[in-house]
Formats: sequence, structure tokens, C-alpha cells
Amino acid sequence: MDRQTLASYDHDAATFAKDWHAQPAPIDLQETVERFFIRGGCTADIGCGSGREVAWLNANGFPAVGFDASDGLLAEARARYPDLNFAHAELPKLQGIAADAYDNVLCETVIMHLGCAQIGPAVRRLLDIVKPSGVLYLSWRVTDKCDIRDGDGRFYAAFDAALVRTELPDGTPFLDEEVVSASSGKKIHRLVVKKPGLQNRD
Repeated sequence: MDRQTLASYDHDAATFAKDWHAQPAPIDLQETVERFFIRGGCTADIGCGSGREVAWLNANGFPAVGFDASDGLLAEARARYPDLNFAHAELPKLQGIAADAYDNVLCETVIMHLGCAQIGPAVRRLLDIVKPSGVLYLSWRVTDKCDIRDGDGRFYAAFDAALVRTELPDGTPFLDEEVVSASSGKKIHRLVVKKPGLQNRD
């Protein structure tokens, strides 16, 4: 994770959390999860922020734990959802998370905060923690032409989707599209892939 971005999230965690929870519900994300995730499967939200999606997942049949690199955002998540589980983990290494641990992994608009050299290793590690025949949902905010920092100091890497696709050569692609997020109103790219496994799963 870009250090300045992480510092921004830690310093202004309450403001970011308030803004995110005031946004419209991410109906498009929810519909995608309902369509492709394994219902009842153990689920991880990597880059969970203040926990909005973790709460939705748990309420809708996808028992989930949230992971984030920002201790400030984790504090906001725990305050809002004291009965749910949150833990510290940072891309690309995701230390403390075992391989083949989750049926479903959600990583919504996180990897663009990494330097381009870290994106490939992060994608490989995200797929690594998915169980065989499990599902990975991965999205990122699309930044055209060049890297930028916003007014809060958050870094957004500009990169082609091919950089991500090359790290998922054996996965079965369910979805690969560039859309405008129903929640943030920002342009994002999303991929949903099934990890290779020994048997088919619904």
C-alpha cells in the first residue's frame, strides 16, 4: 500500500467512513456478488474500509471477515459493527491469511492504491487465498493516462487491465467489464474469476 495513502486513511478515517456510508448502496456490486459468489461460503473482504460491505455480506448469506491495512478504518468498522470480525492485513503480502482459505474473496477498489510493481504480486496473492473452485471479485478505479494523487493525498495508479489478466491465466472468467460504480459514481474495472479446482461447484 502506498504509504501516503495509508496515512491519509488513518488520519481522516472518521470522515472517509462517514462519506462512504452516505453514498448510495452499491447495488451493482451486490447483484454481482449474488450472481457469482458461493452462498454460505466463507468470505473475505480485502480492503474492507469501514465495514459496509462486510455487514452486507454477513446479512445476505456470505459469512465474511474484513481485512484492511488502515488501523483507523478498522477502528471505524469495529465501532459500527461490533459483532463482526475485522483484522489487519496489507496487500500485496496479506500476512496472516492462509492459502486456500476462502470460498469467496472480494477486493473492491483497492489495488489502484498500490504501485504498478506491486499490482501483479497482489493479484497473485488474492487468488492464492481463494479455495480451489472458489471465486475472486476484483475491481479498481480506472485512472486514465497517468498516476494521480487526489486532494486527500491518496495515490491512484494508472494501469491497463492486461496487467491484472496476466496474473489470472488459469481462472475461469465470469465477468470482465468497465463500468461506472452505482455507489461512488467513479469509473471502475471489475473482474470475477473462478479459481481452478478439482471439482465443479455451484
